[in-house]
Amino acid sequence: MRQIVTALPAVLLVGIGFWQGLRGEAWAPGAVAAAVAVGVLFLFFWTFEVGRTSSREVAVIAALAAVAAVLRLPFAGIPGLQPTTMLVAVSGLAFGWRAGCAVGATAALVSNFFLGQGPWTPWQMLAWGLVGATAGALGKATGAGPGRFWMAGFLFGWGYLYGAVMNLWFWLTFISPLTWGSFAAVEAASFWFDTLHAAGNVLFYLLAGPDLVRVLRRFRNRMTLSVE
Repeated sequence: MRQIVTALPAVLLVGIGFWQGLRGEAWAPGAVAAAVAVGVLFLFFWTFEVGRTSSREVAVIAALAAVAAVLRLPFAGIPGLQPTTMLVAVSGLAFGWRAGCAVGATAALVSNFFLGQGPWTPWQMLAWGLVGATAGALGKATGAGPGRFWMAGFLFGWGYLYGAVMNLWFWLTFISPLTWGSFAAVEAASFWFDTLHAAGNVLFYLLAGPDLVRVLRRFRNRMTLSVE
């Protein structure tokens, strides 16, 4: 029953969005997309809630989310430079896709209490949640984890993918008409910011990422042994 109650807001938002789309409202594309984004976020958190996560692991994930949020603040004046992305990916790599998603989504929400909440918040939560989730899936698929430079390439790609997610929100909400040409123009306008994000991800990871992964995995293993 608790899981059903948790999922109800997401179901309602998605339903409202598609209802507006069927009515043909002018803002329907943005409403539908926002409803789907919020629905996916609820699904993420619902999956994390029902998963097998110890109280110690929850505390570590909360601490990582807080650190990821704080790391975003000093770089807020440099558009595109986001050390948060690296820490979110490292969290997913060390603790799995559920934890990575929770760290990313929570970091975006918490940091925006200082930087400003708005309609962009769910999309930032979704984008960083996907960073953590895909990093966790990559770590599981590769066993011991991807190599140093493979992970750097992964984070470089996410610099542009994160920008694409945010550009999609902007395009669907504020641009008319919705054509491939208008979307390409939005992408072109953010290209240099996304490039700075991608390059910053690689720099932050090469400086601290591998050591953080080792520390977090060692900590995770110790928690697992103590629980057993």
